[in-house]
Amino acid sequence: MFDSKSKKNFVSFFFLLGPFLSLWALFWMVPTGLGLDLSLRCSNLELNHNTTTLLDSPEKGESFVGFENYRKAFDDPRFWKSLSNSIHYVLGSLLLILSLSFMLALNLQSLPWVWQTPLLFCLIIPGLALPSVLSTLFYLFFHGKEGALNQYLIMPLGFEPINWMMDPNFIMPSMIMQSVWRWTGLVTMFFLCGLAGVPHWQLEVTRMEGLGEWSKIRYLWLPAIRNLILFAAVFLAVEGIASFSGAYVLLGGSGGILDSGLLFITYVYQVAFPGGSGRFDFPTAAAMCFSVAPIVALGLYLILRVRVGPQSR
Repeated sequence: MFDSKSKKNFVSFFFLLGPFLSLWALFWMVPTGLGLDLSLRCSNLELNHNTTTLLDSPEKGESFVGFENYRKAFDDPRFWKSLSNSIHYVLGSLLLILSLSFMLALNLQSLPWVWQTPLLFCLIIPGLALPSVLSTLFYLFFHGKEGALNQYLIMPLGFEPINWMMDPNFIMPSMIMQSVWRWTGLVTMFFLCGLAGVPHWQLEVTRMEGLGEWSKIRYLWLPAIRNLILFAAVFLAVEGIASFSGAYVLLGGSGGILDSGLLFITYVYQVAFPGGSGRFDFPTAAAMCFSVAPIVALGLYLILRVRVGPQSR
């Protein structure tokens, strides 16, 4: 039925990919299946406020409720608010980080390494810090009248101080600025490595043909880092959707004034581990995650389908 070559290929495939597939099934497929099953059942956990322990709720039990948890999630206005905020947060961070990193990389590549290395290191430092530490520093930077931004920029210019974390109009921009501060340096390093790989003869051709800066960007620099742009876009999109600690530290676990900074992952946490309602509503939280997963998958697919610059034939 199988020749010796096919048997040999099958054995190689089994021993090389078998461990990976086993771990993938154990740590991805099994939790996903359990989470999907949980989203179709009624919660049976309550919090005993006197002893801070979990109690079973026998009047409800683990009854199968079908798509009731999904209906509950879709009827919740805060669910849609958190989803909208997350989309704005991801898109705002993505566009600013990619454009700013590209401009920085173009300028840094023209500098000698004596200046390029320390400047790049300073840009990368925020990306190496722990998210909680970074968020705490950022919070002190933006905190009320005492914040460094108000003390050294806004007030010296004669403007009234801005309470960034208490004004609904500035909460989301502040969160986006935190993301830009954290990841711009790392993405700049990626782009700088891609620009360094452009062959010298291509640079000579552009110089001999007298191409302007915009033409170089369109026909030389962007195609050179096309794959890096796609990689960075996917990385930033996933990081933005799963961003939790930064928003949690900045807003103290809440969504801020009028839920202006309520991200999806933060709201799922609030639903699963509420402080005052006394119910650990894991099924509804799981239903929210499975409701948003197709949207996230579609968004990542569209990013991967994007083509930056002219395509080589």
